[in-house]
Parts: sequence; C-alpha cells; structure tokens
Amino acid sequence: MYLIDSHCHLDHFQGEEQDAAVARAHAAGIAEMVTIGTRLGAQAQAVRDIATRHAHVWGTVGIHPHNAGERAVPTVEELLREADHPRIIGLGESGLDYFYDKSPRPVQQQGFRAHIAAARASGLPLVVHARDADADIAAILTEEHGAGAFPFLLHCFSSGADLMRTALGLGGYISFSGMLTFPKSDAIREMAAEVPADRLLVETDSPYLAPVPMRGKRCEPAYVAHTAARLAEVRGLSLTALADLTTANFRRLFPRAAA
Repeated sequence: MYLIDSHCHLDHFQGEEQDAAVARAHAAGIAEMVTIGTRLGAQAQAVRDIATRHAHVWGTVGIHPHNAGERAVPTVEELLREADHPRIIGLGESGLDYFYDKSPRPVQQQGFRAHIAAARASGLPLVVHARDADADIAAILTEEHGAGAFPFLLHCFSSGADLMRTALGLGGYISFSGMLTFPKSDAIREMAAEVPADRLLVETDSPYLAPVPMRGKRCEPAYVAHTAARLAEVRGLSLTALADLTTANFRRLFPRAAA
C-alpha cells in the first residue's frame, strides 16, 4: 500500500514532535505527504525547510484566506518566486472562507484570483480552501477558467454538490479529509461516491479533523489511513486499490512530485 496525505500542516508540529509525526506516518504506510503554505515570507520558508529536511515531504506556498488581509494582495511574480524550489509542488492554500470571515471578502477574492493567475502562468496546481462560499468560489473558478485553464484541487471537501460538479466540470480534483468518517457526514460520503475515479485524493488537514476512530486526538498524517479506509468502503474498493488510485491521481495533479 502506498498512500499520500495530500494536505497537512507540519509546521504546527515543532522540533522532535514533527520528526515523530513523520515517522509515525511512514510506519502507518503513508509514504509521502504535502505540508501546506498559509502565508508568504517566514511561513513559506518554514514549508520549504520542512520539505527539504524530510525526504518524503513536499510543500506548497500561498496565503490562506484567513491571512489575506494581513498584507497587500500578492503579485503573480511574488507567488512564483516563493514557489521556485524543487520541493514546492503547488500553490495555496487560497480561496474563500465566509464562515470565519477573518479577512474582508473583497480582499479574499482578490487574493484568490492572484493565486489562480499564478497557477495559470506556472502550471502549478492551486489548493483551494472553500468554506460557506460555494457560490462565489464557483463563480470565480468559472470566470477565471474562461481566461485560461489552470489545475486545482478543492481540499477537505465539505461543500455542496453544485460546487463539486462545477469544479469537476472545470477539470478540478476533490480531496476528502477525516470529515468523511464522521457519523453525520452522509452527504459528504454520497458526494465522495460520485467523484470520478481519476479526480479523487485523500488528506488529513492535520492537526485538525482527526478521523474516526481517532476523534478527540490531535490529527496527524498517519491518520489518513483511516480516511482512506472509509473512502475505499464508500467506493467499493479494497484499501490497496484506493491507495493506488489516489496515488496515481496525486502524481497527475502534482507533476513536480512525479519527477
């Protein structure tokens, strides 16, 4: 079995606990993982350092919608400079979060469009955060796609079926987190069964959203095995087949990780 945690936040694990979390992931059959950018500057450098220090960790760089109001909207050139590193395989996470509204919505939208432009210019996939903003996410993805295609992934998917189908129609990929395993997540499981086999990924979003049966614990990349097992059940596959499928999809979406 070869599983990849396509979205985690290893910079939330410090020093020896980070090394231990990576080691536990490998012991659980998680061969690779992607640690995610949420700010430029020091946080992006931390992502690059983590991905360099751990041979089987990749990284992305970008500005989370929560942090979009902390600074000026990034330029495409700035984003691409931050991504110019052999261990950086994507951009983001960027997108819209209207649940917490930690940054003004117009600023979130401007930042999201800047990340899309960088993805279009570079071919690097964009990791998209979407919470309580389905209509605006769908509208921006559709409008920007009209200016030229770009690769993207809706991560930690918990949005509605309309956004999922819009994203799939634009060539996007969908990733499911531990939320898939929650007892009340029937709607998410129904959508997970609908996603085409070649557009499906798994993740933890650790240290958040620990899956069943690890609820109440701090999530970590090793736990993606539980999400993958539940997704395999939803899809009517063996865990090995699901692992093979999501790994192939990961390589297709993130070609720098296949080099």
